[in-house]
Amino acid sequence: GKVHTFGGNFGVLVRAYTYIRMLGEVGLKRVSENAVINANYILSQIKDYYEVPYPGYCLHECIISGNLQKQDGVTTRDIAKRLLDLGYHAPTIYFPLVVKEAMLIEPTETENLENLDGFIQAMIQIANEAKENPEIVLQAPMNTPLRRLDEATANRTLDIRWKKETMTV
Repeated sequence: GKVHTFGGNFGVLVRAYTYIRMLGEVGLKRVSENAVINANYILSQIKDYYEVPYPGYCLHECIISGNLQKQDGVTTRDIAKRLLDLGYHAPTIYFPLVVKEAMLIEPTETENLENLDGFIQAMIQIANEAKENPEIVLQAPMNTPLRRLDEATANRTLDIRWKKETMTV
């Protein structure tokens, strides 16, 4: 049915307030510090594989560029699609607008070291694939239910209605 907006963003505000209250002053400071540490850790591990438009320390997010990979015919969008194959949600791409081929990586404050290392290894793997065998990256995603979509057509003919699927056994 129709989604009503009469409640505004009240639910989002309640969840944010609950999270902050649940953490308390000490917990909120700790997770904020963890967010900064996580972003700087990722940046320190992948800076040799991707262009870093703003070198030095970052806050809770780091910005890298796929300009090096673009020289081999691989775009930031291709990198994002390849991350799906490797089991990771792609970072925000093409933002900020002042960085060509931008990737905005913002690890959550509660991400553990094992997950961070896995993401780092995936990013390094993609950088190496872009240089050695770009076709692998250009074909991605290969392991998702849908392959590459024609994004221009999808935007023009947007169909967001839910359709009940019947399962056959």
